[in-house]
Amino acid sequence: MRIDIITVLPELLKSPFEASILKRAIDAGLVEVHFHNLRDYTTDNYKSVDDYQFGGGAGMVMMIEPIDKCISGLQAERQYDEIIYMTPDGERLNQSIANQISLKENIIVLCGHYKGVDQRVRDKFITKEISIGDYVLSGGELGAAVLCDSVIRLIPGVLGNETSALTDSFQDNLLAPPIYTRPRDYKGMKVPEVLFSGNFGEIEKWREAQAYKRTQERRPDLLNDK
Repeated sequence: MRIDIITVLPELLKSPFEASILKRAIDAGLVEVHFHNLRDYTTDNYKSVDDYQFGGGAGMVMMIEPIDKCISGLQAERQYDEIIYMTPDGERLNQSIANQISLKENIIVLCGHYKGVDQRVRDKFITKEISIGDYVLSGGELGAAVLCDSVIRLIPGVLGNETSALTDSFQDNLLAPPIYTRPRDYKGMKVPEVLFSGNFGEIEKWREAQAYKRTQERRPDLLNDK
């Protein structure tokens, strides 16, 4: 997979990709991540990417011209499956969306800033609009990092255990069941005996029941979506 991220603050974005799972995925050649500074596509001496909005009102708007130059330049080099705009009024990111995007080959992620982008950008280029929650951040960079993390970890070979991602919370609309490790007994707090039974059928039944119980208690809305 190749991910091209368009931003006015590339330095804010780079660090999440320089450690842990994301770095290992990049080093292993399982994913390419490229950062494009939108200011490199401007024509004036001030490298302006924003201007006042027509009709008046507070807040600056990202101009279409530098975005057009950047996206059109990338599209001239390869075909893109999705061009994603990170925006608070987009579709809320969930596991199903991450699963779908992880199957793509090439994607562009546009980070919003200021008041947002000129509507013509959304009309002409954007194929999917994504939000990471019902709140507003200073820009789309942190949202883009969240999106990329949720997608890259699903690419085959990225995680050490291929089944790990399939048992995460929100797969099959269930939260993950309780998990335990050593010691078996810690200050009187004991690990459930079924996990030591060696009966993997019973262990799986226990985990499924616990996942359903936890979901019912904490996120019953997920069960309504099944």
